[in-house]
Amino acid sequence: MKKIISVITVLSVVFLLMTACSNNTAGDKGNNSDGNGDVIKIGYMQDISGDYSIAGLPKYHAAQVAVAQINEEGGILGKKVEMIVYDTQSDTTKAQEGAKKLILQDKVDLITGLYSSPAREAVRVIGEQNNKLVFYNNVYEGGDASHNLFCTSITEDTQLKTLTEEMVTKYGKKIYTIGADYSWGQISGAWVKKFAKEYGAEVVGEEYLPLTVSQFSNSITKIQQTNPDVLFVFLVGNAQSAFFEQWANAGMTSTPMACTVNLSNGEHIRFAAPALANMHVTTLYAEELESEASKSFVARFRKMFPNEEYIGADACAEYSGIMLYKVAVEMAGTTETDKVIETLETDKVSYDSPAGAITMNGASHQVISNQYLVKCEKDHSISILKTFENIKPTWLTEELGIDLRKTSPNKQFTPIDAK
Repeated sequence: MKKIISVITVLSVVFLLMTACSNNTAGDKGNNSDGNGDVIKIGYMQDISGDYSIAGLPKYHAAQVAVAQINEEGGILGKKVEMIVYDTQSDTTKAQEGAKKLILQDKVDLITGLYSSPAREAVRVIGEQNNKLVFYNNVYEGGDASHNLFCTSITEDTQLKTLTEEMVTKYGKKIYTIGADYSWGQISGAWVKKFAKEYGAEVVGEEYLPLTVSQFSNSITKIQQTNPDVLFVFLVGNAQSAFFEQWANAGMTSTPMACTVNLSNGEHIRFAAPALANMHVTTLYAEELESEASKSFVARFRKMFPNEEYIGADACAEYSGIMLYKVAVEMAGTTETDKVIETLETDKVSYDSPAGAITMNGASHQVISNQYLVKCEKDHSISILKTFENIKPTWLTEELGIDLRKTSPNKQFTPIDAK
């Protein structure tokens, strides 16, 4: 696919789905990325096409909703916000290329978006090398300790701690893990091992499969033979979505499943019941939330995108992350990277999101936020079982002793790095 980078004028009534481009620098005029130009430019990178587009498109739409709202309300520091959009096409190499161009040629004030962990890690390094602010608005496995990266959704060092305790307490102490054989799947499995040990449980089996695998009969047989009390699932992408239908066809829906992403982005709508029956998730957000803030967000979103299948946690995080950037810039009085980072590290940057208040924790560059324990019933209706309020990320700071206001290792840590 020919790469096209285009400027989206968000006040337009037409919102174009664009593919990546490398030769359009419209919108550069008058902006020098220090807050003194006539526009504030957001470099937005997303999997608009490719294997991850099923998750990337709602996130892209959420970013459009956020920027449109900001401009309707007067912009940031009185300046219009423009998004320069780059379709990473579910390809880490294209994410690297896009980040370099957005920073060096388009001179954006912020890099944000992204979906996969490999893409995030590649762009994180480029942001560090060029001292550019990077917002990652997506649930992920946690552990990044970077001067330039801020994560605005929940991370698995808090999410899986809560979820593992709930599952072990309710269902039993024998855990089986199946996941994708890449960073998110592997690190997620490592978190489960860590928290299983803390709660007196045992991982009795685990398997990590290439992203291209779509047939799971052998894996399901292994799980049946092990007979776990709980199955943790960290599969990803279109091919691996096939697991759930095969799982249900094998008559396994009575075995409780747990994950950090399924359900929270509308999987219960896309899959035919009872494929996700008995799935449990701790999530930042679900469209089924009945709060006024959630209802207002859904109404605004569906006014712009009435055919959106589901508004899930990653879409909410995308919207909220961009709104949190607005708060930080206005507190700093500039888009200059170091000053915005200094502001984000004050523990005072907060936004009342559709999921509840999110507040940036300066020491960890992660947000303090609510978590919701969600269960999928046999008919694929959603039950919100419990709310955990104002969960603070503590693993980096308390177990590893890292305070990003003082030192920046600029690397991703995993549970095996804990003291």
